[in-house]
Amino acid sequence: MTAPTTTDSDYDEVQAAPDDEGGRAPARRYGVLALAIMVVVGLLLGYAGGLLTPRLTRPGDASVEAGFARDMTAHHAQAVEMSLIAYRSATLPEVRQIAVDIATEQQGEIGAMQTWLREWDLSPTGSQPPMSWMSDGAKVKDGLMPGMATPQQMTALRDAQGIEVDRQFLTLMYNHHLGGIHMIDAALDETDNAEVVRVAQTMKNTQQTELNNLQQLQAQAAQAKG
Repeated sequence: MTAPTTTDSDYDEVQAAPDDEGGRAPARRYGVLALAIMVVVGLLLGYAGGLLTPRLTRPGDASVEAGFARDMTAHHAQAVEMSLIAYRSATLPEVRQIAVDIATEQQGEIGAMQTWLREWDLSPTGSQPPMSWMSDGAKVKDGLMPGMATPQQMTALRDAQGIEVDRQFLTLMYNHHLGGIHMIDAALDETDNAEVVRVAQTMKNTQQTELNNLQQLQAQAAQAKG
């Protein structure tokens, strides 16, 4: 699926954190098992956060809140999969580190959204087609929501080697974040659920920061040999 036509200027530029003196540590210190544990912990923390949030009203099956939780869960799941591939196979330490960050944060958000659905006594899948909760007419194309990679692109990422892993991951994740922010903006425009607004705004802020970091890493990967 092609990425949405949203341009970089639609989003705030945020400077990437430094890689030393309090910034991100190199991702290579983590093992694959450690990353898996981090992802599971993030998921559990997301569940716990959702369980601790009081619910005064419960959105219905066809509500914006339920649709957002279901669709963003599927959207996040692909981001986690791409990030795990990049963590295992990317060449640049900075790319491996941002992959760790994305995998853990988005798995935690999946946990929170799935907890919402359980607290609302709603199915994880629901009866409405994907994206039907969005009033702006956004459509699913070939089963994919905005910004999601096609099966062919995912296969190419899995098969890539060397610096090509970095380059493909950065491009796919940049487009993925643009699509995700489009979905988040739609939810923020249409919901008055305080917890959904809080989590969605946090998602947007994080992904806007990562868009800037991903763009910087794209320039770095373009100059790398391989």
